Amino acid sequence: MSMVPLAVFGPLDWGVLAAYMALMALIGTLASRKKTDAEGYFLAERRMPTMAVALSVVATSLSVETFNGAPQQTFRGDLTYLSANIGGFIAVAVVATLFIPRLYRAGTVTIYGFIDQRYGETARASLSGMFLLGRLLASGARLFMAGIPICLLLWGKTDPSKRELVIAICLVGVIGTAYTIAGGIRAVIWTDTVQIVIVVGAVVLSIVLLLGKIPLSVGQIATALGEAPGPTGGSKLRLIDLSMNPTADFTLWTALIGATFLNVAAYGVDHDLAQRMLTARSPWRGSLSLVVSQFINLGVLCLFLAVGLLLYVFYQRPDLMGAAAPTDVVADSKQVYPQFLLNHLPAGLKGLAIAGMFAAAQGSLDSAINAMASSAVADLYWPLRRRLGLAVDKGSRAKAPRLAVALMGALLIGVAILAAYRYDPGRDALLPFALGVMAFAYTGMLGVFLAALFTRRGNATSVVAALVTGLVVTTLLQNDVLDRWTWTLFGRAVRLGMFWWMPIGTVASFVVCVAGRGREQGRRA
Repeated sequence: MSMVPLAVFGPLDWGVLAAYMALMALIGTLASRKKTDAEGYFLAERRMPTMAVALSVVATSLSVETFNGAPQQTFRGDLTYLSANIGGFIAVAVVATLFIPRLYRAGTVTIYGFIDQRYGETARASLSGMFLLGRLLASGARLFMAGIPICLLLWGKTDPSKRELVIAICLVGVIGTAYTIAGGIRAVIWTDTVQIVIVVGAVVLSIVLLLGKIPLSVGQIATALGEAPGPTGGSKLRLIDLSMNPTADFTLWTALIGATFLNVAAYGVDHDLAQRMLTARSPWRGSLSLVVSQFINLGVLCLFLAVGLLLYVFYQRPDLMGAAAPTDVVADSKQVYPQFLLNHLPAGLKGLAIAGMFAAAQGSLDSAINAMASSAVADLYWPLRRRLGLAVDKGSRAKAPRLAVALMGALLIGVAILAAYRYDPGRDALLPFALGVMAFAYTGMLGVFLAALFTRRGNATSVVAALVTGLVVTTLLQNDVLDRWTWTLFGRAVRLGMFWWMPIGTVASFVVCVAGRGREQGRRA
């Protein structure tokens, strides 16, 4: 087969996409009409419905790396990534019962206000700064990945130039920042709710169309996939990897240990997701929204992984497709799903599916911008004003949140552009790339929160030392950062899988934090 040009995005498709953009703008405008103070702008007066909060958590946690990365994972691999959800459910149980009630009752604008109550203002500022660093890296990577399929849409290229990728990143970033400025966290949650519905609609539509194009029954497809070899043994339907290989990313052991640590950090110490639970009407409702979101998230993820398996049959098995085999060739596996959407969906439905891709991209972007802005304002800017003897007056509370949102949006766009130049398409898959970026900040932050929640040990100095420890340990564990630095196991150099970075770095950070002598509780933040 030879490569053919990508299909044209027609007027009807552009109309559907424009309608989606208009709907997002409308929600932002309606949310902005509700007059509120800065706390209300960032916490929605703690009156958001439980289901809306749950759907917002799903929209934020899925994002574009799931829209493109999950199908890529099964297109070229197997189902072992799904096993990471074992750790997700364990983590949700831990965060819902042990983290959220105490963080909610702290009564602060951000979860780092709780750290102020335990260790003082310096510790709070340090945690907030580490969060901003980690979230900039992780969400910048997500925004970069959103730009890849947008290039496919705008220019029909599977290998866009850096300039084209930068234009796509700016387009997604500016739109997401605009409606977040307008309505704050209330706009974020309601747009996320609409966006996750569109995302699910797009993936269900894709599955229905793929089943219609593949000339096999569901049972025959399952048999073919069961017989197809996976990348590391077994079939493409292999769900659990029982190997003890420390370099593998998705084994049962990384799911039980590493993924648990990663998800506890994501839901419990990352204000991007934890902020949602603080907007619920009570601690119990906040915890319930997190539990519900995990079940919804699992179902949506299964749909995306199913798309990847079907795309494998569609593109890689001409022996099964026969005369229905496609004429376009997949040049880059990370773009297999958007390529299918553009080339094989009818007009109108193509626009709806691409709107789902935009929704996945913006669902994580808008929440990150708002969370970073709230942390920058409540944890850094207002305390700094008080230290300088300046009042945190009504004018500051009215202007600072929106200015901070605009600033964070610009910073995220800049980091995404840097990520575009750092990413190595020959080595990095989308999902491991995004998850690996998150670990830099998470290890130290989780170590500090565990010390604050479950011990009486630690102080501002040990908190800062713990954050530095987590950052350094994670850097050393990623051998692609220090190529000369390797781990040796039974005489052979290996690179530890990404899910092991979290438990190792967190334990080291926790030990450093509790090494500090305990202090009396600080003032209420």
